[in-house]
Amino acid sequence: MENYFKMNLSKQEIDAISNLGLAHMGDCVFEILCRGYLCAQGGKNVGKLHSDTIQMVKATSQAKFVDKLLPLLTEEELSYYRRGKNSHVHAVPKSCTPAEYAKATGLEALFGALYLAGRTDRLNELFKNVMEN
Repeated sequence: MENYFKMNLSKQEIDAISNLGLAHMGDCVFEILCRGYLCAQGGKNVGKLHSDTIQMVKATSQAKFVDKLLPLLTEEELSYYRRGKNSHVHAVPKSCTPAEYAKATGLEALFGALYLAGRTDRLNELFKNVMEN
């Protein structure tokens, strides 16, 4: 691997990563998409950008994002979502329910898998579709 900014792992390599490992990657990917979305809107100071980002990336918001996203997913994408959703996490933040946290973890696992596969066009398509509709 020479370019860690543009990943291109095989399905076999991605499937070898733990569910929470995929969610770890997807957490970052989702946040960078949210930050880019907010910056592209313009007209916000850094404090407002930060607070809006926090609102978008918290588990309760991600769970709502998932509800809009699920009908758009392929079977393979759904399997990555389910892997994350069904992960055994050791703690759930007080700010959300276990069900919301499970959905958020599923979203992050899906976004992690798509990013690691180099499928950034699909990531953007899914993110844009949900944000604009």
